Amino acid sequence: MKVLVVGARGMLGQDLVPALQQAGHEVVSADRTEGHGCLPLDITDLDQVRRVLADLRPEAIINSAAYTNVDAAETDEAAAYRINALGSWNLALACQAIDIPLMYVSTDYVFDGTQGRAYDEYDMTNPQSVYGRSKRAGEMHVERHCAKHYIVRTAWLFGHGGKNFVETILKAGAERPELRVVNDQWGCPTSTIELADAMVSLLATDRYGTYHVTGAGECTWQDFAIEILRQGGLATPVLPQTTEELARPAPRPRYSVLLNRGLAMVGIRSRKPWQEALADYMVARESRLAMYS
Repeated sequence: MKVLVVGARGMLGQDLVPALQQAGHEVVSADRTEGHGCLPLDITDLDQVRRVLADLRPEAIINSAAYTNVDAAETDEAAAYRINALGSWNLALACQAIDIPLMYVSTDYVFDGTQGRAYDEYDMTNPQSVYGRSKRAGEMHVERHCAKHYIVRTAWLFGHGGKNFVETILKAGAERPELRVVNDQWGCPTSTIELADAMVSLLATDRYGTYHVTGAGECTWQDFAIEILRQGGLATPVLPQTTEELARPAPRPRYSVLLNRGLAMVGIRSRKPWQEALADYMVARESRLAMYS
């Protein structure tokens, strides 16, 4: 299958492209600007989207492009909606017109985190931040305007292709005598490699709909930081901090653990426990550091 990956230079895209290739797909990479093997594509420009699709004739599109700066979105609402909502709307219209599937990557932030139990794909959304609302708007456009769609919600991503919590904690743990990390938000750390693998499997099913794809298990950000430092061989103390003490501009869901019910229903294996996926990340990280040292 010829697959167009939008946002191919992002953290997820950098693992998604090789995962698709390993599965035997022909991959065309696209991003906002040309370079590094990517063709330029502005998903907020419907005419450009239609021209690119007419030229390439892909058999499926995966949209991993997103405005992901959660706090900046609170004061840059137009930009968040332009990329997360309008961009997805344009891709949905273009895919529907030529009858090909669209896969859209979404987030646990579409939930408010007050349910008191893990969310499955059938639970009601109620985003509280601009980022969450813009991503839910993107979901709605995909649902309404592209019959052959996959919506893939994920959370707490880490991968080698971009800035992530793992690298932030390792750097801070090496430089500071102690860290303070939020301990009243619960979620599911997710490896981009694990996510990409599940997305490739979903693309082969023709079972269109909404799916949750996260690492197995759950933890707080403090728990995650402690395990990162342990696996990184650092003994830096990690003290608890409340969400109110951190005082970020955008509200976060307090308990946004996602159940991967949909994957099980279509026969796709469970994701690794997040601790194991983190261990894989750390091994690969050491290899990369050794290669460039």
